[in-house]
Amino acid sequence: MKKKLILESGEVFYGEGFGAEKDTAGEVVFNTGMTGYQELISDPSYCGQIVCMTYPLIGNYGINRDDYESIEPAIKGLIVKEICDFPSNFRTQITLEELFKKKNLSGISGIDTRRLTRILRNSGVVKGKIVHADADEETTVEELKSTTFPTNQVEMVSTKTPYANPGRGFKVVLVDFGSKLGIIRELSQRNCDIIVVSHDTSAEDILLMNPDGIMLSNGPGDPEDNPKALDMIRGLLGKVPIFGICLGHQLIGLACGAKTFKLKFGHRGGNHPVLDLEKNKVAITSQNHGYAVDQESLKDTDLVETHIALNDRTNEGLKHKFYPCFSVQYHPEASPGPEDANYLFDDFIDSMEDFKKIK
Repeated sequence: MKKKLILESGEVFYGEGFGAEKDTAGEVVFNTGMTGYQELISDPSYCGQIVCMTYPLIGNYGINRDDYESIEPAIKGLIVKEICDFPSNFRTQITLEELFKKKNLSGISGIDTRRLTRILRNSGVVKGKIVHADADEETTVEELKSTTFPTNQVEMVSTKTPYANPGRGFKVVLVDFGSKLGIIRELSQRNCDIIVVSHDTSAEDILLMNPDGIMLSNGPGDPEDNPKALDMIRGLLGKVPIFGICLGHQLIGLACGAKTFKLKFGHRGGNHPVLDLEKNKVAITSQNHGYAVDQESLKDTDLVETHIALNDRTNEGLKHKFYPCFSVQYHPEASPGPEDANYLFDDFIDSMEDFKKIK
């Protein structure tokens, strides 16, 4: 099945299609991870995106039931140099191509992913479309230029009804902006009694649940598209400890008066170094975000910068000066890793313990 990838900037890449035969359009981004393609495909933060994998061989350990980050993938498509047809791993249940056919997702292989990545690094993320080989290229480029993608990605991937993941420890309300199952896993390993709620749940409704702590999850899209979440965060500050990850981190920044901006090509992969400014310690982290908190805008807020990215010096962590509230831009719950920063969940437990003593 011959297909091609067409970018709104006019570049065309020819390759072999896999998965569904349908055409698919989305924001084209790249990911530098060597592993974790199943988690990536099922990560709600990739909602609406076509992801180019920089590692050349994808699918070599197949797909299994235990490594999903959500029930249904939100990704629009996948671009790989080479797809492995015969995975070799004892946990393999189906191949990557079988998953794409089952979930009606489109992918393309056999293209020069290094060249594509260089284009994205130089020009920034662009709109693109995986189409059949006979599609008219000029028409597709014009369609892409006039295409506007949805801005309600959080609403698309958030749970519609609350649900529980019982435990015997602290009661944590997890606000689902597109949460990965890895967050629930890390909280469960610490015996937390978890209630997952929708992205638009009010502070008043959350406080009625009598939580010991609030977890603000990762999620897709522009953080400024979530005004209700900002009101919710402001209503919870100082009343209960808060821990934010990725989009949750950006929302804490906005709620406290900081600004956010869109990165040129984002941070996506499992190998990004981050410096903890308080501990003077570097962690290798998993990241997936296209926006960041503006460091200059922190000067007029009650937030303190706690982490920075060593690749481009952008903000990677915050904490409130007066309230038990902290957040990081990266993913301490990363699976398959790295796990350098999952101690942050222990810090969250400590903050709930300390808050309970003085409450």
